[in-house]
Formats: sequence, structure tokens, C-alpha cells
Amino acid sequence: MSRNLTPDICVIGAGSGGLSVAAAAAAFGVEVVLVEKGAMGGDCLNYGCVPSKALIAAGKAAHHARTSSPFGVHAQGVSVDFQRVHDHVHEVIAAIAPHDSAERFESLGVTVIKATAQFVDGRTLVAGDTRIRARRFVIATGSSPALPPIPGLDQVPSLTNETIFDLTACPEHLIVIGAGPIGLELAQAHRRLGARVTVIEAETALAKEDPELAAEVAAQIRAEGVELLEGARVGEVAAADGSGIRVRVSDAAGERWVSGSHLLVATGRRPNTKGLGLDAAGVAHGRGGITVGADLRTKNRRIYAIGDVAGGLQFTHVAGYHAGIVIRALLFRLPARQNPDILPRVTYTDPEFGHVGLSRAEAEARFGAGRVRQVSVPFSDNDRAQAERRTLGEVRLIVGPRGRLVGADVLGASAGEIVNLLSLAISSGLKVRDLASFVSPYPSLSEAVRRAAISLYAGVPENPWLRRLVRFLARFG
Repeated sequence: MSRNLTPDICVIGAGSGGLSVAAAAAAFGVEVVLVEKGAMGGDCLNYGCVPSKALIAAGKAAHHARTSSPFGVHAQGVSVDFQRVHDHVHEVIAAIAPHDSAERFESLGVTVIKATAQFVDGRTLVAGDTRIRARRFVIATGSSPALPPIPGLDQVPSLTNETIFDLTACPEHLIVIGAGPIGLELAQAHRRLGARVTVIEAETALAKEDPELAAEVAAQIRAEGVELLEGARVGEVAAADGSGIRVRVSDAAGERWVSGSHLLVATGRRPNTKGLGLDAAGVAHGRGGITVGADLRTKNRRIYAIGDVAGGLQFTHVAGYHAGIVIRALLFRLPARQNPDILPRVTYTDPEFGHVGLSRAEAEARFGAGRVRQVSVPFSDNDRAQAERRTLGEVRLIVGPRGRLVGADVLGASAGEIVNLLSLAISSGLKVRDLASFVSPYPSLSEAVRRAAISLYAGVPENPWLRRLVRFLARFG
């Protein structure tokens, strides 16, 4: 070992959560070491949120050009230069990368070590030629694509979210295994960019979301030409004659082979715990990740885990939320606990699908069916949606005891932006009457939230006591 470091905090992993902890600690003058074996910025910047949304934007541009005739705009001969799409995706990554770079964090006062990290005991970490003995450690190593045990999968070339953005030519026929958010987002984007696409899902598309709304997303994706096979089991993957791949599928229609040029596996993710020496550190862990309490502390009280590696929702914003909890605990010794009820999520298909808080079933299980109400407004009732011809979808509000907003679903245009308002409302403990009484600029898509909230009181004018009161007050002029 060439050096020994004794910082106040050592962060393992330079993704969203790890970078947030390191930057905040350094801002307060705390000595912090950041260890990262791969690319700075983690999965989100390099293989996840950023490149996928850039690709989706390219697909949306092509789709809008082809479908603009209802506005009186006729784009002739729309073509896609996939090499340029690839360049666009990587230009977006490059534009954001300096913010997450080792050079920037070194300038903030963080000691950045590019090496593999491994615990050798409960309070000592080795990274390359450096031994780190910190007061507290934060594990933020994220997750990686999980490849299912499908016979033949290891014998054929396949793509994951870590490799699909390297393609410089549009796939002739992209086969996607998995119809979760990643699978559907990339399937729709590639279809809009010119690929033939088949999605194979063992259960139903977006199985974790409201079934009725998820079915609307699936119907739209099918309408755009994606072949979406639900309730379909993959029995085997094999190389096709000449080139490409074949997938043996079994569903209600029987068993058959589906042939394609490229295969994308989007069947979930696994926490990155391998090689960290967690047993030596006394940190409990399993297939679902590192075991933590509501305060994100592990069995070893010196060590915290945040983001994907801690299990639960695997989103960049969740890692950032975890980082805030840990910073309050590490720097200010304040009690802080995560609250999963306030965490939003968005699937960036078109239409987008956003959710925050409890589902109706979850709310009824917690409060009782008689104490939960659901109100909704379709996007077709929204004037801005009509003007832009984006009327598919609705806003649903889940209302708990005493009129408190406990959950919400938004299916439709800009759902990810609209969910911001609902996420704030739920995290602040607002009631539906608060959403009914705020002033929304007209015309805006977010106005649908206010309309949905007002609909909760649609029956009030029929209350006989209130009607008598109004008649009584009218006597006074």
C-alpha cells in the first residue's frame, strides 16, 4: 500500500447518489473520498436515464413529423439517419459529463480514486493502492442488467441498456425480452426510428402499474406497429441461419420461433454487491441488495447504503433522495428516515405514465375501502390537450381520510412534469381541496389536476341543506 487515508466520509460509487453525498459533504468542508471503478456519473449518465431520453426524443421528433397532417402540416419523405441519432445521444452525454467528472469533484475538494473498492474489515476499505479508514462509509454502487437463465442466451449476441446506445445502424428487427419501463421505452423509440420491433413479456406490460392505464399504454404501442406479446414465455434463444437470432416463444397461440436481427434483454436489474467484501465488513445482503433500515444504515453502523444497491425503487431521483437522508444524518446528526410513500416514478413512453404515492388497492388496504375515494378527469376534457391533439390519458387522484391526497396516476402528455405537482402535494401532506383551490394558468395540461380535484366535490350542489342555505341567504338581497 502506498498511502493511507482517514477521511470523515468515504463514498463508494460515483452515480447520482454517491456524487450528491460527496458534493454536499465537500461543500461543508468535510474531508471526503470518492471511489469509482467505472465511468463517473454512473448508469444514469452513461447507460440509463440520459441516453434513453435522448433516444426517445429522437424517436418522438420522427413520429411528430410523420403524424403532423391533422395540424395541416405535411412532412414529405421523413427519413432517419441513425448514425446521427447515435451521435445526438452521445453528444447529450458529453454535454452533461463535465458536471459529473472527476476533475470537477477534485476541484470541490473531493479525493477521487479510480479503482475497485473492497472492504477488508468493518471499518477499512482498500481501493487500488490506497487503504481508507473512514468514520463513515456510504455504498452507492448502483445496479446492473440482470440476465435471466434462458437456455442459449449466453451463446448469442445480445444487448442491454449498457450496450444498445452504441448501435450506429438501426436494427432491422429488434426483439425485446421484457415489457417493463426500459423494454417499452426502447421498443417504442426504435420503432419510431424505423426498426421492426417485437416485445416478449411473460406477464403483462408494465405489470407494476394500474392495469387499466397500463393497457392503454400497451394499446398505443401496438397501434404504432410494435408486436407486443403478453403472457408469452421464452423457452430458448438460438442463432438464426446466416445472421441474427431466434427466440422460441410459448403463449396462448402455441409455440413458435420469432426471428430478428438484434436482441435486447430488459428483464430487470441486480444490485452491484459482488466483490465489495460485504461479509468482511459485517454488512448483511442478499439477492435484493444490501439490507438497510429506514435510516439507510446497514447492520454495520458505520456503513450506509443508498440507491439501487439498497433495494427498493431503482431510480436516479430515489438515489438523490437517499443521499439527502444520509447527509442529514452524517453531517448534522439529525434523525432522518426514508418514506417510500412520497416517491414518484415515470415511464417515458408516449403517452407517459406517472405515479406517486399509494395505488387505490394499497390505500384501501391501509385505510379501509370505505375511507378511500378515486376521482379522475380525462385529458380529452383539457383544452390544451385538445389544442395539441394529445387527448389520450387521464389524471387520477386517490383520496384518503379527511380528504388527504395519498396517491395519483397520470397517463398522458407530459405526465412526468404533471407528477411533479402531485409529488409535492403528497410529500407536503396536502388535501384535495388545496389542489382544487390553487390558480392554474390557462390553458395548461397541469390544469387537469385542478379539474380532477374539483370533481371530488361535484355532488356538493345537490346537498339539500346547502341548497336551503343558499335560498335562505338569497332573501337578504
